[in-house]
Amino acid sequence: MATPPFIINLRSKIGHDPLWLPGVTVVILRDGSAPGAREVLLVRRVDNGQWTLVTGIVDPGEHPHVAAVREVQEETRALIEIESLLNVQAVGPVTYSNGDVTSYVDTAFRASLRDDSPEVGIGDDESQAVAWCDVNELPDMKPRFRAIIARACEDADHGGAASWGPLPGAE
Repeated sequence: MATPPFIINLRSKIGHDPLWLPGVTVVILRDGSAPGAREVLLVRRVDNGQWTLVTGIVDPGEHPHVAAVREVQEETRALIEIESLLNVQAVGPVTYSNGDVTSYVDTAFRASLRDDSPEVGIGDDESQAVAWCDVNELPDMKPRFRAIIARACEDADHGGAASWGPLPGAE
């Protein structure tokens, strides 16, 4: 889904002024085809052509982990299981092409595909491609996404407590 109705309603009142929203980022990992290889699910955005992790906005009254599952299904058709909380940090401000300014308090999760998940693919009009990529051969992407992928791989290998604030290499 594009811009949620509650944001359109807010924007009708505040225009392009800065808006603070809750967001989610989801790192979905799986074993790669080569021994010891690991892959991450990425989407290529329609609006700017950039490769990203699945991200989205938490709806009013929605828990972040529920939003993460919903966003992944909307964007990739995949059904996931949340495995851990990775990080909570501020993202932005982001200025969109229409002039809207938004900052996010972003909650990042590590997840895996459920056994009953359909094959991944484009699930909505926000993505032009969905692909599994080797975590050691990532396409060009923002440093914050590379940092959270690295954190997810570390978490998958060794566990550990969630972190807060920018991750090393994220800025």
